[in-house]
Amino acid sequence: MSAAVAASGESTVVAGVDIGGTSTLVVFVDERGSVIAERGGETPAHVSGEAMVQLAVDLIAELTAETGMTPAAVGIGAAGVVDPVARRIVAASTSFVGWAGYSVGAHLDRALGVPNSLVNDVNAFLLGEVAFGAARGLDNAAGITLGTGVGGAIYLDGALWEGPEGAAGELGHSPSYVVPGHGEEPCTCGQSAHLESIASGRSIERRYRARAGQIAADLPAGDGAALATRARTGDGAAAHVFAEAGLMLGQAAVTLAATLDLGHLVVGGGVSGAWDLIEPGVRTYLAEHPPVSGRTLSVVRAERGSHAVALGAASSARALLTEDALIAS
Repeated sequence: MSAAVAASGESTVVAGVDIGGTSTLVVFVDERGSVIAERGGETPAHVSGEAMVQLAVDLIAELTAETGMTPAAVGIGAAGVVDPVARRIVAASTSFVGWAGYSVGAHLDRALGVPNSLVNDVNAFLLGEVAFGAARGLDNAAGITLGTGVGGAIYLDGALWEGPEGAAGELGHSPSYVVPGHGEEPCTCGQSAHLESIASGRSIERRYRARAGQIAADLPAGDGAALATRARTGDGAAAHVFAEAGLMLGQAAVTLAATLDLGHLVVGGGVSGAWDLIEPGVRTYLAEHPPVSGRTLSVVRAERGSHAVALGAASSARALLTEDALIAS
C-alpha cells in the first residue's frame, strides 16, 4: 500500500498548512475534507523564513510518524503577498523576519519532494469554505476575515480571482461611508476611514475605548472575547461598535453585488466569534440599501473556523494531483 494512502482504506491524504503570525497548524485531510490528524506549533516569525517553513515540514513528519500516512501533496496558506506560480513570498509584514522573498516551494521541494502549492492565507480561507464550508458548491463568492486586520478574497467562475496586481479582494481597504464620524479613523495602510478602520479587532477595541471612556480602563488589551461579553451583558458602547462593524460589512456586501454581481459573502477570522453582535448591523444595512439588481444577498459566518485556511491550502494541493493525473493521461 502506498504511504500516501490511509491505513484504514483507499483515501489519498494531502496536508494543509496554515502559517500565521503567531501559530502554525498542519492538518492531514482526505478527499471528503475530513481532518484525519492535526498538529500545531508556535510560528518562529522572528527567526527566519527558513525556520517557519521548516516548522511546517517538522510537523508533517510528526503526523506521518503518528498516523503512518505520508501526504501525496502539501498546500501552504501563508500570511503576506505571495506568488503562487513561483511559490514565493513577495511581501510581508515587518513582524515576519526573512519572510519577504523567501522561496517556500523550493524548501518544500528539497524537504518533501511532493507536489506543493502556496496560497495567500485569506485566499486559502475562502478556498476552504468553498470546498468544505459555508460556500460549498458555489462558483462565485467572496470572503472576508476579521482579525487584527481585515482581509478579503474573491472566487469567480470556479477559481480564485486575484487581479493583475494580486490585490483583488482587498476589501479591508475599501472606504467607509456609513459610520458617522468615521473620517479620522486610522487604517494600518496609512490611510483612514476604511473597512479595517471600523471592523478589525484592533479597531473595534480602539473605538470602544474612545467611546466608553473610564469604564473601558479595566478591559484587557487585545481581549476581543471579553469585549464581546460586555456587549452581550448590557454595555451599550460595546454593542454599538460591534453594530457599526456590521454596518460596514453590509456596505462591503452591497459593493460586491454592485461591481461583481456577487451574492454570497463568507465572514471568518477571530472577530466573527461575535457574529451575533455583528450580524444585526449587516441586516440593517442590507434592508436599507438593497442592491439595484434586486438579488438577495447572503452574508454568513464561516463554518470551518480555525481549520479553514489549512483546509483551503489542502484543497489547492489536491488540485495539483488532479492536474498531474490529467497530464499523465
